[in-house]
Parts: sequence; C-alpha cells; structure tokens
Amino acid sequence: MVQLTKLTDTFTLNNGTKIPIVGFGTWQTPDGDVAKESVKAAIAAGYRHIDTAFAYGNETSVGASIRESGVKRDELWVTSKLTGEDHGYKNTQKAIDTSLSNLGLDYLDLYLIHWPNPIAFRDEWIEANAGSWRAMEEAQAAGKLRAIGVSNFRPKHLEELLKTATVTPQVNQIFLNPSDLQPEVVAYNNDHNILSEAYSPLGTGKIFSVPELKTIAEKYHKTVAQVVLRWSLQHGFLPLPKSVHAERIQENTQLFDFELNAADMTAIDQLHGVAGVATNPDTITW
Repeated sequence: MVQLTKLTDTFTLNNGTKIPIVGFGTWQTPDGDVAKESVKAAIAAGYRHIDTAFAYGNETSVGASIRESGVKRDELWVTSKLTGEDHGYKNTQKAIDTSLSNLGLDYLDLYLIHWPNPIAFRDEWIEANAGSWRAMEEAQAAGKLRAIGVSNFRPKHLEELLKTATVTPQVNQIFLNPSDLQPEVVAYNNDHNILSEAYSPLGTGKIFSVPELKTIAEKYHKTVAQVVLRWSLQHGFLPLPKSVHAERIQENTQLFDFELNAADMTAIDQLHGVAGVATNPDTITW
C-alpha cells in the first residue's frame, strides 16, 4: 500500500516511473485567465501533477501557468491526451508535437489515447489505435513521453491494443467515483499492472448532494470532496479533482490527516448511480 501522507507521494507505474498520487484536473476549465489562474493556484497549493488534453482547448494556458509557476520542470508531472480526430500512426506523431508546442514543453510525463473508439474511426478503431500506440511507443523511446497510456478503455479495447503493443499501457484514466466503480475495468487494470486514474472523482459536482456522503463527511469533520478523494486514494486510484476556485483547490489537498474506516468505505462503495455512470466509449458522438 502506497503511503498516504502528502500530495507528492507517488505510485510507481509499470515502467518504474513515479507519478504523484493526486493530480489537478482541467477538464471543462476555459482557456485563458481561468485556466491560468486555477493551475497557478493548484501549483501554489502543492499540486505537482497537472492533467490536460488537446480536446480541452486549454493546453496553451496550462503551459503558460507551468512556466510562470517558478517550479522546476522536473518537479512537475504533466499529462495530455490524443484527440479522437488524430488517431493513426502519422496523425499521432503530429499530435504529440502539437501538444508539446502548445504546452511549451520538451517532453510530457504522460500521454494518453483519450477515447478508444471515436466516431472518426468507428469502422477501423482497432487499426487506428494500434497505429497511435506504435507512434506513442516510439515517442516514449525517444524521450518525448515518459509514460504512455489510455483513457476510457474497457477490457475489450485493451485486449485488442495488447495484440500488437510491445509496451503495456502504464495508465488507464476512467470515470471513477462512488457513483461508478467500474469493477470490470479496474480489475482488468489491476491484473495487468495498469494504474487506474480517476477523472471526475467528484462526479462533476453531483456527488455533493448525496445525503450518505454528507453524513460521513460530518462524522470525520471533513467536506464531501475530501471524503470522496480520500476514498479514491484508499482504493488505490489516482484522483484528478478539478476546481477553478482557489479555496476549494486548497481544500482538496487536505486528505492526509484522516482515514476512512472499513464500514464507511463499504458504504461509499454501495452508492452506484447516485451521480451518473461512465459513458459508453463505443457510442460516443465525438
């Protein structure tokens, strides 16, 4: 079990790379001043793991915040993702360079295939993923990417990828919170030593109105967000909370002075569906 003592404690990925156990998410964070200030606030609050994606449209602002933070590049973990329109070998090569340029970085700590079956490649998703993965493996070998992985992949998508892959994904970033534990995906990830990263760990805000979570939070004198993030860490997930409010960004770092007991962990596990479930990656319209 990883020590849960501070924000910068790490999980060790299957290639030996160490990744900070909590990341700062930027999905739905508008480009420009909002993205810049929220990322700056996160780094000031102690985050050393920043998650973005080409599809979020805010890579440029995220990169500017990183450069202006005053924190050394090698002390930060930065993730971006391959958008659906850019699947395939050559497209992915270009997309990696585009994200690096947008962010103003020489390398990414983690790069993910964002969705396994985007609409642009619905009839050839297996071949397109294989081509993208080959480009990512090469970029990793060249030092452009320290770690590579996937997002929103179910076991069937991973099985197809592994038929041609020479590198097992280090990470699978999925919708993961008390409302959807995705047990089959998490079990597959665990069996293959793939880290489960939790995007929308707070259920895009819907989790805050769940009565059972309010009761547990009161018991520990914590917020619902703190309880749910702690729950995620105790499961061995890596949560990526997102906020644009400095006080909440700071609040979401305060996870290491309490521990949820087994009964409360079980109670939270049983909240399936209270804040939505994962989108089916084979029926997305983007």
